[in-house]
Amino acid sequence: MPTEPGQRRAFWTALLANAIWINASEIFRYFIFVMPMMREAFPQIDDVAPMNFGVFMIWGAWDTLLLFAATGFTWLMLVQFGSGIRNAVLAGTAVWAGIFGILWLGLFNMNLATGAVLAVALPLAWLEMVVAALLVRWRLLAAQA
Repeated sequence: MPTEPGQRRAFWTALLANAIWINASEIFRYFIFVMPMMREAFPQIDDVAPMNFGVFMIWGAWDTLLLFAATGFTWLMLVQFGSGIRNAVLAGTAVWAGIFGILWLGLFNMNLATGAVLAVALPLAWLEMVVAALLVRWRLLAAQA
């Protein structure tokens, strides 16, 4: 957590911007691509890729963890190694690989996802994390100005 008031404000603004971005991106990817693709790939599984209150609550916890990981890790990396675009893309890619890479490759390994789903979900998730990292960079640069 930043210690200077300007940096604290920038961090919380980055967190808010990413809360909006990550939730919108997750909802878009799930409802437009993942849910229909999973239902098509696994018609034999009753209620695959559901959306109900329980799933919604777990999804909220997932988005919260994702939000703090993406914002916090990127902030730390940019403060430590410099706030260049390259470092922001690397930070977003690291968060993506650590969260989405493990998730989707694990699902694929257990035959709970198809190659077609991975081919759509992973690039969109990468884009989500890189944009989230660039939002952090934007706020960090504003605090450093």
